[in-house]
Amino acid sequence: MTGIRVGFAMCGSFCTFSKALIQMEELIKCGYDVIPIMSFNAYTTDTRFGKAAEINKRIEDLCGRKIISDISSAEPIGPKKMTDIMVVAPCTGNTAAKLANAVTDTPVTMAVKSHLRGARPVVICIATNDALGASAQNIGKLLNTRHFYFVPFKQDDPLIKPNSLVADFSQIVPSVEYALEGKQLQPVLC
Repeated sequence: MTGIRVGFAMCGSFCTFSKALIQMEELIKCGYDVIPIMSFNAYTTDTRFGKAAEINKRIEDLCGRKIISDISSAEPIGPKKMTDIMVVAPCTGNTAAKLANAVTDTPVTMAVKSHLRGARPVVICIATNDALGASAQNIGKLLNTRHFYFVPFKQDDPLIKPNSLVADFSQIVPSVEYALEGKQLQPVLC
């Protein structure tokens, strides 16, 4: 898959960052050119899962370029045709809601909006504790929206967190390959 440019947009599901970074590296190993993008919170927040500066450095070293971390830098993605496909991994319930309702107020949502103006595919790697609650309607809307594809997902802990869903991050690369052909990797529910 040499030469295909993947926008890899990360949102604030911090507990899944290590899985996302492994898959970012896998995409690079497969020959994809990865352009990193982060929401304001993902880019700046230190958590028990890591210091923002350390995570950002790792991403920039891996991708060989600066992270797009502000709205004005994300806006040219579509007009300049900077990406062939966009991956949002992790995609929080908050970001899914914004995408489903055309709210563009973060670098990630601007990147997706700009990318979509060229009718190119977007792969959503959901990770949210309220997916089967308040976020369900937004996920349903995106599942039924053209150019959006999902990494297969499941309940991650149905007894303790009955509304929580998380994608199988190891399926990002095949999800990208399918989406580039205009297909949804099946089964969506794993």
